[in-house]
Amino acid sequence: MKILYHHRIRSKDGQYVHVEELVHALRAAGHEVVIVGPARVEAARFGADAGIVAALKRALPRALYELLELCYSIPAFFRLVRAVRRVRPDFIYERYNLLFPAGIWAKRLTGLPLFLEVNAPLFAERSRFGGISLRRLARWSERYVWRGADQVLVVTGVLGGYVRDAGVPAERIHVIPNGINRERFGAAPSPEQARAALGLKGRCVLGFVGFIREWHGLERVIEFLAAERDERLHLVMVGDGPARAGLEKLAERLDVSRQVSFTGIVDRERVASYIAAFDVALQPAVVEYASPLKLFEYLALGKAIVAPDSANIREVLTHDENALLFDPRDTNAQREALRRLCADAALRERLGRAAAATVERLGLTWEHNAERVIRLARATCATDDAPVVERG
Repeated sequence: MKILYHHRIRSKDGQYVHVEELVHALRAAGHEVVIVGPARVEAARFGADAGIVAALKRALPRALYELLELCYSIPAFFRLVRAVRRVRPDFIYERYNLLFPAGIWAKRLTGLPLFLEVNAPLFAERSRFGGISLRRLARWSERYVWRGADQVLVVTGVLGGYVRDAGVPAERIHVIPNGINRERFGAAPSPEQARAALGLKGRCVLGFVGFIREWHGLERVIEFLAAERDERLHLVMVGDGPARAGLEKLAERLDVSRQVSFTGIVDRERVASYIAAFDVALQPAVVEYASPLKLFEYLALGKAIVAPDSANIREVLTHDENALLFDPRDTNAQREALRRLCADAALRERLGRAAAATVERLGLTWEHNAERVIRLARATCATDDAPVVERG
């Protein structure tokens, strides 16, 4: 099939990973995918921010920035329509963004089916974390796009509830979680080799991967190290972010700096070699609708995972089967889970084997995700009898 993949991503981070991996899987399966979106993101280094867009967001009044977001949809719409006429795709696949109705406009002009990938309820998320000035406009834009799409692909069932509550029929909502690239993670070194390469031979390594933010709650892990006073325990944080400086100061204040390592931003090709060194993989906190990429990377490498006992996490993990889940409301629960795993190598081994098996059992690969998208697209295109305008 021919697919136009439409997005507004300008920062090369976790959202870019989703785009790149799904596109790669679709192309590997023999489908033609043409990406329509900001070109500069392709050339950016991994971990780079949105450049001039990020600067504008910081400098402009919030309401003005939000109007500019909406106005961007006009050139995006014309660019998408030109691509439709050039490529003649079977459908448009769009990564949802707030104040971004360009894909819906193109669908209505061309008659092409629109598949909308939703990774977060962005009106609720930005209201909660970043703030929204033009609330009525933003809420309208979200519902307008969600309701107008032919199919809405959400990363968790919890997120599907948000979309359903916005008025989208349940039969048009499909849960397709994030996944793993088996090729990328299949060549990782053994745990012993990975720990030796990091100078951590003989240590019990607790590890975290991702952009380090305040809400992750990683300070509790550092406090755990300080409470245990066990030199064999070591925390490795793979990534960077705004909370790093505070965590470094906390480790120094609690006198455990020598037991904590920060790698900074690591090229994606090297991430697996760090995760391979983990004895215990950390998902310390999570927003309630997310499908964390790190979780699937931990699963692929067969790690013993500690994660919050929340509904979205339970879509993938089961307590004491393929992970240890803790009550995020209980300040001691995470510490007890960590203590239990650090003291029990047999438990880590059992959970790790079950974690690796989960990938195949639930089909948590980008390859499987691409297959699901194509099956759904073929069914949608076969039943879509809407008139299509001339695209030549």
